[in-house]
Amino acid sequence: MVDTKLIDHTLLKAYATREDILKLCNEAYKYNFKSVCVNPARVSLAKELLHGSDVLICTVIGFPLGANTSDCKAYETTRAIADGADEVDMVINIGLAKEHNYEGVYQDILAVVDAAGGTTVKVILETCYLTDEEIVECSKMALKAGADFVKTSTGFGTKGATVEAVALMSKTVGDSMGVKASGGIHSYDDYKRMVEAGATRIGTSSGIEIMEGNKENE
Repeated sequence: MVDTKLIDHTLLKAYATREDILKLCNEAYKYNFKSVCVNPARVSLAKELLHGSDVLICTVIGFPLGANTSDCKAYETTRAIADGADEVDMVINIGLAKEHNYEGVYQDILAVVDAAGGTTVKVILETCYLTDEEIVECSKMALKAGADFVKTSTGFGTKGATVEAVALMSKTVGDSMGVKASGGIHSYDDYKRMVEAGATRIGTSSGIEIMEGNKENE
């Protein structure tokens, strides 16, 4: 059984049009998904389209590479919230993580958490580029910085979410944070595996396919 309030219904393609965003928002409303996740330039449109519903507006920060400076990520965050974002998903500085400069990773996350001022922050690790040790340490930095979720992937890396990465992140942060699995989740079976591994939120552009698979399963 799919919990629709675990799903962030996502459209982050560079070529997404106004009509595409309208379709995304209509689907999210129909299925009562937790949020729509859109690029920052589409936040105000999504907010307008979903006004009066309980579907949240999620956006991305420093996306998809995470290589922006921390002050730019902080500004993106404040601007996105001003435009109507209820949640922000930030990409860490992956290069710092690979250097094992975890203090730098922490400070980068903290800049966004501080700018968010209590708005939900999800921290994208881009696990396809990290070792297990690096996943653990970056998850700890997200927890230390006061973020709300750790998240596997942008969907633009070499690989999306894996059961192993989700389970490792969940074990690391315990009940102190949520774990968002994203990238490559296209079916009901994918959804089920990620939730069983410990995911408490699912980011996917295939929310409708997941719901259709759920109906078939029932």
